[in-house]
Amino acid sequence: MAETRRDALSKVPEVTLLFWVIKIAATTLGETGGDAVSMSMHLGYAIGTLIFAALFIGFVFWQIQARQFHPVLYWATIIATTTVGTTLADLATRDLGIGYAGGSALLFAMLMLSLFVWHRVMGTVSFKQLHTPRAEMFYWVTIMMSQTLGTALGDWTADGRDESPAGLGLGYGGAAMIFGGLILVVALLYFTTKISRIGLFWAAFILTRPLGAVLGDLLDKPRDHGGMELSRFAASAVLLGFIALCIFVFEHRAAEKSH
Repeated sequence: MAETRRDALSKVPEVTLLFWVIKIAATTLGETGGDAVSMSMHLGYAIGTLIFAALFIGFVFWQIQARQFHPVLYWATIIATTTVGTTLADLATRDLGIGYAGGSALLFAMLMLSLFVWHRVMGTVSFKQLHTPRAEMFYWVTIMMSQTLGTALGDWTADGRDESPAGLGLGYGGAAMIFGGLILVVALLYFTTKISRIGLFWAAFILTRPLGAVLGDLLDKPRDHGGMELSRFAASAVLLGFIALCIFVFEHRAAEKSH
């Protein structure tokens, strides 16, 4: 009976405009929050990664143990994936010297591997078919990989060529326009074509992360680097408040379960 009830309930939110608004805010918070711990608190990327990895593991365990959809728990887990993604990507591309291009390529390969293994084992990568703890684990590992990749992609696109590691030098505003434009293309394909909805979902999910990464950098990076030089802690608090407002004020439904 418990297993039947588990299968009848969805523990992820319905994918609506509200979902994407909160997702972008959460990924932006991941950038400012991750930088606040690793840079403003001078703990470094390795310590920051350990802290956020522990939070990520804890929230994923809690989410898998839950019997129904809890908006606060779900979005707390998303924020945990994006903060650990921020510090992990920075650790790989900067401290380990892989660079933005190499780091992005490596993380993209790991993301594709995660999706491939998930599909091979479960037969689908649909977020509506998380019927078992194993499927949920694949879901959250894939999300964490996409968040980490997005950080590296955002930094690679926005940072200057004279920085270390070197980027494409498009600036935070330019990079935001590129990733925002790509998300609009995905939305257009969703409304005008019959391309796989699952594929388009993951494309949009992946692209919102580099968008959030460059928006976060735009808020807190120094002015001489093209940022607004706002306090990382203040920016994180405002973003967290906005997410909380969206969760508690607007209707937040669980996705319909597919069988």
